Amino acid sequence: MKYKENNHLDWPVFIISGGFLVLFIVVSYFNSDGVDKVITSLFNYSANFFGAYWQVLLLANFVVGLGLAFSKYGKVRLGKQDKPKYSYFRWVSMILVTLLASGGVFWAASEPMYHYMTKPPLFGEDGSNSIFNAFAQSFMHWGFSAWAILGTLASIVMMYVHYHKKLPLRPRGLLYPIFGEKIYGKSILGTSADAFAIIATVAGTLGPLGFLGLQISFGLHHLYGVPNTLTLSVIVVLFLAVIAAISAATGVDRGIQTLSRYNVGFTIFLAIIILIIGPTMFIIDAFVGGTGVHLQHFFTMSLYRGDADWLSYWTIFFWGWFIGYAPMLIVFISRISRGRTIRELIIAVSIVAPIVNNFWFSVVGGTGVFFEMENPGSVSKALDEGGMSAAVMAISDQLPMGLWIGIGFLLVSVIFVATTVDTMSFTVAATLTGNDNPKRWLRVFWAIIFGLTTSMILSIGENSIASIQNSIVITAVPVSFLLLPPLWNAPRIARKMAMEQRLFNKK
Repeated sequence: MKYKENNHLDWPVFIISGGFLVLFIVVSYFNSDGVDKVITSLFNYSANFFGAYWQVLLLANFVVGLGLAFSKYGKVRLGKQDKPKYSYFRWVSMILVTLLASGGVFWAASEPMYHYMTKPPLFGEDGSNSIFNAFAQSFMHWGFSAWAILGTLASIVMMYVHYHKKLPLRPRGLLYPIFGEKIYGKSILGTSADAFAIIATVAGTLGPLGFLGLQISFGLHHLYGVPNTLTLSVIVVLFLAVIAAISAATGVDRGIQTLSRYNVGFTIFLAIIILIIGPTMFIIDAFVGGTGVHLQHFFTMSLYRGDADWLSYWTIFFWGWFIGYAPMLIVFISRISRGRTIRELIIAVSIVAPIVNNFWFSVVGGTGVFFEMENPGSVSKALDEGGMSAAVMAISDQLPMGLWIGIGFLLVSVIFVATTVDTMSFTVAATLTGNDNPKRWLRVFWAIIFGLTTSMILSIGENSIASIQNSIVITAVPVSFLLLPPLWNAPRIARKMAMEQRLFNKK
């Protein structure tokens, strides 16, 4: 079977994934409580039966990737391209904003606070080190293993399949080393792999987009007194979708790259401002001390199985979320990483990005914990009563120039999510066409669909947003089996490419 560069839709995948989305919305409209119960039940089953597997999968992915990066195969260059297209800063920026969109501001402000107020069970008896333990737990959830699953070993396999074997850029490509080219034919397994990957991506994107619509509405109400209504939330979501659609229309080389670069730059600027005017030494201590505890207990935290309820609410939820996102981010990272070496790819994704992420969590979350310690209830009460968006505003209110810091948080959030919707629109379009440069109309179409669908779900009720976000954990069950073969296939492919590039013959 010869692969030809095209932009033809894969109709079976489109119908299955699109049909599921439409069915979910229709059923939710008529019986949102019933849908919520079914999702909750399936979520619990997924966490109970697959949670341990996911924990081992993520840890093994990080460890094997690290070993490969620092082996002699780390010099292998990916994508059949001698030099990377993007500068290191622009490349890492595009990688960073994709996952940070879901946690960049609101989880950064809230998760350290949650773990500070209610100690994680692993550290429950150790009250003397509660601040560092809280940050260590947050760092684990948003750290090395979480990022590694999003685009290290699997990206090596995907880039080899697409750029070396000239086969379509689709999640099913991760199964190519096992099944060969027949996985790209009329394959039920291949179609299912792509469809589940799209469904998981949609669930993972609509959830944060919907929540952010609600949270930005709260921020506008808090800062400017704008009535916090459903109409405002829908307008915010549609505005985000329009920004994403405009960016999608300009393509990866301009839209996503530009938004990512400016957003990372502005986030760095905001972090520096907070670091200067906020509790500077406390933030640094939280980052350094939290990192120390994280590294000291890394394997214990990664494989902790003590409290099933806590695990399903925290670690397993995050792992399912990231696994569900992974196939589409692998497609995206494969697209932007041509010309990079295996070592560069793995270090950037599984080490550099998590460290930057964790420092940002220290800046935002550390400021919140500091104010909570100085004035108990000043942040935790807002978090309990108004959710994550209220916590962010409570933190900014206690800083000098609080109004401007609050506006900065909102601006960063808007661009983070717009960039993620743009990226997901690109990857869904790429999956449906098998082309790493899908038609502009298809990219724009999916950006608009994300906005319209989220607006519709918001009109049904906030519980539907929570349900569709929880459903990503359910769809992560089949998706997680896509991510297992790269554990042994990526090293084999690295060795094969090293021989092709004659690295062993070079002095």
